[in-house]
Amino acid sequence: MNWLEALILGIVQGLTEFLPVSSSGHLELGKVLLGVDAERSLIFTVVVHGATVLSTIVIFYKDIWALIKGIFQFKWNEETQYAAKIIISMIPVVILGLFYAEEIQGFFTGNMDFVGSMLIVTSLLLAFTYFSKSNKRPVGFLDSLIIGTMQALAVLPGISRSGSTIAGGILLGNKKETIAKFSFLMVLIPIIGANVKDLMDGNLSQDSNISPLVLLIGFVAAFISGALACKWMINIVKKGKLIYFSVYCFIVGLVAILFL
Repeated sequence: MNWLEALILGIVQGLTEFLPVSSSGHLELGKVLLGVDAERSLIFTVVVHGATVLSTIVIFYKDIWALIKGIFQFKWNEETQYAAKIIISMIPVVILGLFYAEEIQGFFTGNMDFVGSMLIVTSLLLAFTYFSKSNKRPVGFLDSLIIGTMQALAVLPGISRSGSTIAGGILLGNKKETIAKFSFLMVLIPIIGANVKDLMDGNLSQDSNISPLVLLIGFVAAFISGALACKWMINIVKKGKLIYFSVYCFIVGLVAILFL
């Protein structure tokens, strides 16, 4: 992988992590189009995911700091309840990460038929939100578990994490602006945990052919584009314009299946 490929893939990751079009699916598409070996670029995938986590922290630092202060009051207050909901939402993806990590990794091999099919599934999920009219409820504890299950499905390349979780929340009747923020905050600990686990297991040492400069370029590109996309996506969800992304995912999914 050279620096230009890293720049392109970093921008793709940053934009698509927050837009409901599947960052993993687009990253796999990008690797195929650029001729990057999917199986020997896992360290790059981990690095750019880490960059988007950092961009989330930067955008929501006030909310995160308020949560931390509320938790350390050691009361069953609003912040502690919110943190508990985030923990509940993590249960499905943690189970998958601990017991099915190798099976999940096997999906990231550049199989465009599979990626395209999952993009079409994402398209359908987003399309269903068009018919949801009542979105007034806050995120409840059961909601958080259901939304967490939607996040677990997004370990498959082509299923959008933000798309599936936001669509799930909207279909449950949650407030649009509330579910957007919850969707972005709930992913922080699982991604950080997955990255730490990979480092401790030594899984990333196999990809030593990628230079540190290339990784840095990908990281910076993903961070900047991710921060911009995060702000943009919040406004998109408020205005209820997910149907456009549904059409986009459907078209890209068909292209992946038919031509790649």
